Amino acid sequence: MRALVVRGGWEGHEPVACTELFRPSLTDAGYEVEVAETLDVYDDRAALERADLVVQCWTRGSLTEAQEDNLVERVRAGAGFAGWHGGVTATAYESRKYHYMVGGQFLCHPGDFVDYDVDIVGEHPVVDGVSSYPVHTEQYFCHVDPGVTVLATTTFAGLHGAPENAGTVMPVVWLRDFGAGRVFVSTLGHGPDDLRVPQTRTVIERGLLWAGRAVTR
Repeated sequence: MRALVVRGGWEGHEPVACTELFRPSLTDAGYEVEVAETLDVYDDRAALERADLVVQCWTRGSLTEAQEDNLVERVRAGAGFAGWHGGVTATAYESRKYHYMVGGQFLCHPGDFVDYDVDIVGEHPVVDGVSSYPVHTEQYFCHVDPGVTVLATTTFAGLHGAPENAGTVMPVVWLRDFGAGRVFVSTLGHGPDDLRVPQTRTVIERGLLWAGRAVTR
């Protein structure tokens, strides 16, 4: 099996340090890991064909129409696509087919770093044995496809200058079947410290393997 890790973009999300945290779990699961530090890899159909799993950590930036089509078509054909935070939800804003595949798009995080709870709401191997837990990080407000499978949520309190979001229940972790492929998204993961929170790390590690079919269900 082969995992293609695509990392770069805005350095505030520390794409190299963050993706390196998950390399051991990928190799332990039997993946040969290939790293690309340019979105031009999505022009390389051969590289995409080799990939059973694409792990993307690329905030901001844009995709050409050809790059978008190649990536979306590869996932629809059976590859997994997985990532976290702005690396998948706050990139390529103009690429509608990409965001349709991902199932959500970042809009804002009122208050920047705040305290809130992550509530586990689904039953799935990705969250098996994980209980709801508190975090101190950005609380992502996204537009999310109602057809995704939600495994964790957070409830906004209407604070930090956004009273209109009081009581809004927002997905934090979701899965999506996309053609023959699988998509995993976590809105947690601003940087290495967030990803080292045991519950967050466990869920993301499992989500990557689920998307790449190392977890079958």
